[in-house]
Amino acid sequence: TMAHSKALLVLENFIAGKFVPCSSYIDSYNPSTGDIYCRVPDSGKEEVEAAVKAAKAAFPIWSSKSPLERSQILNKLADLIEHDLEAFAQAESKDQGKTITFARTVDIPRAVYNFRFFASSILHHTTECTEMATVGCVHYTSRAPVGVAGLISPWNLPLYLLTWKIAPAIACGNTVVAKPSEMTSVTAWMMCKLLEKAGVPHGVVNVVFGTGAKAGEALVCHPDVPLISFTGSTLTAQRITEKSAPHCKRLSLELGGKNPAIIFDDADLTQCIPTTLRSSFANQGEICLCTSRIFVQRGIYSEFLERFVAEAKKWKVGNPSDPTVDVGALISKEHLEKVRSYVKKAQAEGARVLCGEGVDSLALPTGNQKGYFMLPTVIAEVKDESCCMQEEIFGPVTCVVAFDTEEEVIERANSVKYGLAATVWSSNVGRVHRVARRLQSGLVWTNCWLIRDLNLPFGGMKASGIGREGAKDSYEFFTEVKTITIKH
Repeated sequence: TMAHSKALLVLENFIAGKFVPCSSYIDSYNPSTGDIYCRVPDSGKEEVEAAVKAAKAAFPIWSSKSPLERSQILNKLADLIEHDLEAFAQAESKDQGKTITFARTVDIPRAVYNFRFFASSILHHTTECTEMATVGCVHYTSRAPVGVAGLISPWNLPLYLLTWKIAPAIACGNTVVAKPSEMTSVTAWMMCKLLEKAGVPHGVVNVVFGTGAKAGEALVCHPDVPLISFTGSTLTAQRITEKSAPHCKRLSLELGGKNPAIIFDDADLTQCIPTTLRSSFANQGEICLCTSRIFVQRGIYSEFLERFVAEAKKWKVGNPSDPTVDVGALISKEHLEKVRSYVKKAQAEGARVLCGEGVDSLALPTGNQKGYFMLPTVIAEVKDESCCMQEEIFGPVTCVVAFDTEEEVIERANSVKYGLAATVWSSNVGRVHRVARRLQSGLVWTNCWLIRDLNLPFGGMKASGIGREGAKDSYEFFTEVKTITIKH
């Protein structure tokens, strides 16, 4: 076993500008083969304590730098990641199971852009000022970084969502302790190797690897970490809220979704079908913004279903490193079982599985037989109260149902606990605006999906979270505002 363990990649925590070995480790699997390929530190209180201490020590120097100085460092870091884009993409694909194509075109370019975007936006914020001439007063606001930010990111878009937090946190002058998912820690570790070269002072960015239960909990409970930004499940967010309540921490929580697509009978199906396939199955359906409830107006229901299923069957599932593959492996064996169990429940309830899991056979390359793969699966005739229509499945599974009226579909679309994203397909402009206003959803895309302007607020309603992220929103979250009144 010694020879075997030598071949494994062994990650180390990054604290105060140095890689630090850990006393115990967690196995991380390659989802496309089912083999252990990496060992991740199993950090706890001690490691988090050291990281918070380093972040606190670095705060005075980092926070006193000008926005321009911080901006230049963020841009340098973006350049370094971009220079290694292919290596990062390969690592992300292998570690997460996503296709190399998706990692190359979405994950890593977006991680680079996250740094560039906040490097730019930090230069353009202004504070407010009001005058009270009658009493001879001027009021103005001043914003300052808060301190040590605790950042907890998920396994579906590992570097993309980690940098979406690190970039605004450090751009605003905070220092950070980040905890990526223990299942997908490799690209975060690779990024740590570039920090010094980019000019990030020691202790500004610390990364502690480990589980939510141990490392995450220690970070959330630490009295010297006033802010927590978390992306992940609603269940974990409830625990974070409870644990941070005694410390009155500031929370930003981006949670799950049960996102509807509403397709009216005047939709342009030539655009709607390929986009809705993407919004259902991109990244194996493991995106919080993925569509999992498709409401189709009755007049076009059977045509839509026929064309949608025919196209879904063309999506190629297989080795993520093959550039022609559309669907990679799911994150873990447990997660694959969970996603499959939803399909079984739907069948037991009398719904029809039209393609995919349990209906079509999946042929995998020799080396991938033990990987966590699943075909894009389309389920029809599911009842609105079914768990398949109420709970986040987070896999390549989507449910298609018919509706008759605008009024009815709005009510049905809103009848879940989540409210993250929605898509509306119609060529009627008036209807588009009416429906968008009434959907309980933080984001509504019309005749498109996942087109983002990072300036604008991102986040959800109801059980999909608290707070928003974006140029202005992230700046407000990661700074403390003060109102100053001067009598002259």
